[in-house]
Amino acid sequence: QVQLVESGGGSVQAGGSLRVSCSFSGYRYKTDCMGWFRQAPGKVREGVASIDNNGKAEYAVSVKGRFTISKDNAKNTLYLQMNDLKPEDTAMYYCAAEHYIYCTGAYAAWGQGTQVTVSS
Repeated sequence: QVQLVESGGGSVQAGGSLRVSCSFSGYRYKTDCMGWFRQAPGKVREGVASIDNNGKAEYAVSVKGRFTISKDNAKNTLYLQMNDLKPEDTAMYYCAAEHYIYCTGAYAAWGQGTQVTVSS
């Protein structure tokens, strides 16, 4: 059974950094597109970053230049390094995976989320 388990969330002051991780099981996710999403209270879920089998990364405009997505297949772990955090980055962060090597937006598996809170 495929599982995605996020960790590493927490509270930080504006301008600080956090790294969230997503441990994944299932061999196929070593090669499939994976991404990070977030959802703040009262807001719709939004895509934050994605990475495909070739390592090509895409970012939301709001986080470009501050966040970095990476994947360590040897450790079965997806990461999101978040720098220069802002209060508007406060949200529940979810990792997700597609059943395809390229990112199409059709995410099929989701983690349970990890909370990130940024105070001003």
